[in-house]
Amino acid sequence: MSIAQAAANRRGIVCMAGAMACFVVNDAIVKVASAALPMAQVILLRSLMVAVIVLAAARATGATARLHKAANPRVLLRAVFDAGATIMYMSALVHLPLANATAINLAAPLIMALLAVLFLNERVSRDRWLAILAGFAGVLLIIQPRAQGFNAWALLTLAATFLHALRDLITRRIDHDIASILITFAAAVAACLMSATWNLVGGRWLAFGPLQAGLVLCAALFVAGGFFLMVASMRQGDMSVVGPFRYSGLLVALVLGYAIWEDVPNMLAWCGIALMTAAGLWVLHDERARRHNIPAPD
Repeated sequence: MSIAQAAANRRGIVCMAGAMACFVVNDAIVKVASAALPMAQVILLRSLMVAVIVLAAARATGATARLHKAANPRVLLRAVFDAGATIMYMSALVHLPLANATAINLAAPLIMALLAVLFLNERVSRDRWLAILAGFAGVLLIIQPRAQGFNAWALLTLAATFLHALRDLITRRIDHDIASILITFAAAVAACLMSATWNLVGGRWLAFGPLQAGLVLCAALFVAGGFFLMVASMRQGDMSVVGPFRYSGLLVALVLGYAIWEDVPNMLAWCGIALMTAAGLWVLHDERARRHNIPAPD
């Protein structure tokens, strides 16, 4: 590995871990704020704040001179997937423990591997198929189907994870001359439009005070940072090296979930988290092995 590649990997790892921490802290703040305000209102307020913050950062860095590049079809498609996933995930988050929702969302690498098989005609070994199946078995243990049916909110989180996987695949295919901050701005604008439509169609708008406004502003700052760091992590370094650090967000979620709500996953959920994480790490390692032509573990 060259010195330049090693440095890129280090930057990617830092960006990925930072992004996951920002996203999980944002989730916790939004979950707290939603106790006083409707989720549609929280998402719209947060999205507006994120758009303003990101636009200001873009102006400060001179990126607004290339703002027209945010209209790139891949950037716009990514923004639609991201906004849709945000609304679905946040809607479910109110009804789920933070750690469980985060764990389900971390199935994105497994879904990306499955999409590569279905749509990119990627050849997959028997061992990799077993890892993908084991990962989804872990997700089922976290969702925990019951006699009366699945947990609908957990399934909604899984659907959001599918959109997140599509978003990440598209991110890797966006031209590198399009600044990360412009990609982030496009996602924020899309979230504004979708959440505004949600409020107009069926949302309730409640008066709010400085405390709620402050919480939403803090969430906006964290999610803006998370957006930028995630895009940066996806565009530099070897994803087989950077990708596993996505799971650092689960540790943050477990700590915050216990500290704020005293949530502790039950035994089935713990088993599911362990199985899904192990499967995701194996898939990422196998991807690296295939790229570098080294033997993958049996």
